[in-house]
Parts: sequence; C-alpha cells; structure tokens
Amino acid sequence: MDIKQKIYIVIPAFNEAGSIGKVIKDLFSSGYENIVVVDDGSVDKTAEIVKKLNIFFVRHPVNMGPGAAIKTGIDFALLNGAEIIVTFDADGQHLAKDIYALIKPIIFNDVEITLGNRFLNNTSKVPVFKRIILKAGAILMFLMYGILSSDSHNGLKAMSKSAALKIDIKSNGWEYCSEIIEEIMLKKIRYREVPVTVKYTDYSIKKGQKIYNSFYIFSKMFVKWIFG
Repeated sequence: MDIKQKIYIVIPAFNEAGSIGKVIKDLFSSGYENIVVVDDGSVDKTAEIVKKLNIFFVRHPVNMGPGAAIKTGIDFALLNGAEIIVTFDADGQHLAKDIYALIKPIIFNDVEITLGNRFLNNTSKVPVFKRIILKAGAILMFLMYGILSSDSHNGLKAMSKSAALKIDIKSNGWEYCSEIIEEIMLKKIRYREVPVTVKYTDYSIKKGQKIYNSFYIFSKMFVKWIFG
C-alpha cells in the first residue's frame, strides 16, 4: 500500500478564499489526496471553494480559533485511519514539496513528531520584526520547557498516530503551537526539527499574526506555565 494513502493533511482555514484553492491543488499535484480542511466559521467563500474539490470538509459553525480547528482536524484524521498527520497552513506560506522531509523520519520510526523550522536554511525571507518575535518566543519556550526551538510557532508539523494520540490540545488560539511543545516535553515524545521554506507574500503577511497578537500569546503561555 502506498504510504501516502495513510497520510492526512489537516488545514485549518478562516476566511482563506484567496488562497485555499491553490493550496489544495498544490497538495494534489504532490500526490497527497487525504486532505482535511477545517473551515473555522469563515464568512467568505472558503466553504464554497472547498466543497467543489474532492477532499474532506469539516466546518465549525462559528470561529473558534486555529487551535480548535487543528484539534478537530487531527481527531477527524485519526477516526479515518490516519497513520501520519501533517498540519499545513491555508494561506499559501507552506510548500507541499517540504512534506516528504517531515514525514520521512516518522516513516522510519526515528521520531514521532517533526517540527518545521524556517531558520534551519536560508530559503525563507523572514521580515525583520517577525524574526525578532519568533526568536523571543524561542527563548521563552526554552526558559519554560527546556526545549530549544527557534521556530516553535511554525504551523507546518507532522506527527505519527501514536504522537497524535498523546498530544492533548486544549488551547483554541495560536498558543496551541506552544502547547504542542509542552506536550512533547511532558510526555517525552521523540521529535526532530526539519528545515522548511515559508513563503512571505502580501496576502500571507496580511493574514498572519500581528505583533500585538504575539505578545498576547506569550502572555497566555506564561500565565499557563505559572499557574498550570
């Protein structure tokens, strides 16, 4: 059996009509057919576009946040027999060709989860302020959890079925990425960082996290770490 038949790509989407069609077509072109789009209460034409494509579609009736959408997608993939789950952004920042490098260590049972890292190569032209925020987040993650990752808030990740069953995502917002790092540490999940490319376009920058939102995420992480 082709291993790709057991790989599920989970894409959380909130008002991504401008990019979701191309993202899915690129994944199809790379041979990935089990694509799960979780429409997180979009009010644009995201649902209309996705429903015309031959993929799995799940919809939240209201916007719950990317963490909630990722959890819904992972749960759906597990229920449908996924052996490897890849989380992939809907705004066109991620490249389908990077997926194989993420899943290869899992296929060979070297690790249970891989984390995409845009700083391990020179292919991502990260804006200066974005770079500063991500590096600050990396320092905070190291101080709290002892895991040194320079790109903990990269949405491109892959996990085995065993890792997906261990990781308990409770956060609805963007802090779910930090929560995954915390789960890796607490549950001693074998992981590896893998170089990936993140594309920055006017569209993705507009859709991406704002600086003030990053400070909000860091504050929520810190409060959770202090009070449990």
